[in-house]
Amino acid sequence: MEMSVIGIALDAASRSPIVLLRDLSRRRQVPIWIDQAQAHNIMAGLNGEPSPRPLSHDLMVRLLAAGELHLERVIIHAIEDSTFRAVLKLSHDVPSDAIEDFTEGESIEENEASEEPLDIDARPSDAIALAIRTGSSIWMLEEVVAEASIAVDAEADAEDRNEFRRFLDQVSPAAMVRHLETRQPQDDPSDKETDDDNLG
Repeated sequence: MEMSVIGIALDAASRSPIVLLRDLSRRRQVPIWIDQAQAHNIMAGLNGEPSPRPLSHDLMVRLLAAGELHLERVIIHAIEDSTFRAVLKLSHDVPSDAIEDFTEGESIEENEASEEPLDIDARPSDAIALAIRTGSSIWMLEEVVAEASIAVDAEADAEDRNEFRRFLDQVSPAAMVRHLETRQPQDDPSDKETDDDNLG
């Protein structure tokens, strides 16, 4: 099921930021708990805010372009131990005149086999930030939507997003660090992984 990013909200109980995904029919919505840095990266992408120095996801986009890789779509495919799992679906950008570069005796099928699509595991917050910057689609498996979705309340969502913006305007860097250390409720599905996992 294709999803769109509605915005960033603030959990009233934990004061943790949440990225809100909604299906295109606007009937089902999935919240994913993230941290302040991830929320900032996603909001910067949504707002198209220029940065004096490239953010990490801006750098990732440039690296994909340098490697002639195209992010086709993002798929959030599972929830394991209250953690969402996502994968990046990448393909190779093949120039229109690439066929002229084939060596003698090489078939188109052989060349296509060497350019197989790539699947790369990623945190949903990183995957979403990249999808926003590249204009790629975001998908979520039906069973994940069924397990994690909540009823859509547009008025409450707007107030939550406004509250998060006010929070960002008021918080200092030191206060943000303290907030991150105490932020995550364990029962809410998030994209946080344990210390033993590779965060990617």
